Amino acid sequence: MIETVDTKARILDSAEKLFGLNGFEGTSLRDITTEAQVNLAAINYHFQSKDSLIDAVIRRRIEPVTRRRIELLNAAGPSPSVEQIIEAFLAPVLEKGFPAAVSVAVPLIGRILSTPDQFVERVYNRHLKEGVQLFSEALGRVFPGMPEVDRLWRLHFMAGTMSHVLSLSQVLPQMTDGVCNLSDRKALVARLVTFLAAGFRAPVQVAETAARN
Repeated sequence: MIETVDTKARILDSAEKLFGLNGFEGTSLRDITTEAQVNLAAINYHFQSKDSLIDAVIRRRIEPVTRRRIELLNAAGPSPSVEQIIEAFLAPVLEKGFPAAVSVAVPLIGRILSTPDQFVERVYNRHLKEGVQLFSEALGRVFPGMPEVDRLWRLHFMAGTMSHVLSLSQVLPQMTDGVCNLSDRKALVARLVTFLAAGFRAPVQVAETAARN
């Protein structure tokens, strides 16, 4: 049993590494078997197909984060503040195990984001959409007068800010001469919450509507 678990984990680790380096199309099952030091039968046994393996690699990283986000959102009660909603969204990624557990997935995330169609189909629709909808609805209850278009833009700005910190986590200290130190993760999340909450509370711009009129 232990050997079976180790084999499956080796396949997932190797696939994640190679998908991050070469992309899904640029990585063959033979590449993965060589990297993982297993035979093709092992991949067929555990994952049945390359498509199922890709899905398993993505699911392994995203589903624990989504579960924790929902737990934190629910723990904030029926009427969470915007700060609590933002923290529930950010903390599972930026606090728990960051950067050690998350940084290994950064190359894969970057590779997927460089091919938007694959991100929408393989990541967003299959693994993120329902969770994002819960956060959008929670923000809608905090800001009932905010148009949906503005709420969704600000939600995506929040996700973009988080992705920026993740993607540059290894070099931000160098870029800022050590001023931006990511070792205090709670302080990092607190700073982001303060910044993003101000963005959500900012007045809604009507330039788009005015331009159409």
